[in-house]
Amino acid sequence: MAQCTDEEVQRMLPLVSAQRREQALRYKHTFGRFCCLKSWLMLQEELGAMGVSEVGEFDYNEHGKPFLVNGPYFSISHCKEGIAVAIDDEPIGIDIEHIRKADNELIQRTMNEEEVRLIARARDKADIAFTRLWTRKEAVVKAQGTGILSFEQLQSVLDNRTANIETVNKEKYIYSIAYGKLHCFSA
Repeated sequence: MAQCTDEEVQRMLPLVSAQRREQALRYKHTFGRFCCLKSWLMLQEELGAMGVSEVGEFDYNEHGKPFLVNGPYFSISHCKEGIAVAIDDEPIGIDIEHIRKADNELIQRTMNEEEVRLIARARDKADIAFTRLWTRKEAVVKAQGTGILSFEQLQSVLDNRTANIETVNKEKYIYSIAYGKLHCFSA
């Protein structure tokens, strides 16, 4: 994320559609603008590698999830350590998070009893255990197209799922991808 500068934002602005430029410029800070533009350029690059020459316009579903009007499914995420983009022919979700402190109040509100025990057993790696579960949950709700609707939804989102979830730990961050058959759970 060392490239995150006002100069880089200015360089990227003409490389995206007017729609994406408007969205990027709604962010107040350079970081938000940079991530909005860079993730879209990453999406364009990956789609190009798949033979899709132009990203085209995007819209939002009723929960605010962006989608390509004439394109494949995609998901974008970013944190202070990186940007992640996932593309598939079926609904897909990705979440990337900087390894964060396992805050007990947040754990109690977002994790079910089994997950709370798993984090507690992790002891000195509780932050990693929490962040792994968090990214898995967020990837699933992004793939479902709902995003986070409630804390109750997050507690049960990994129960009875049929989606595939892959989680990768890096030095300072963790990312998860949810794909495959996704059942939507209502909160």
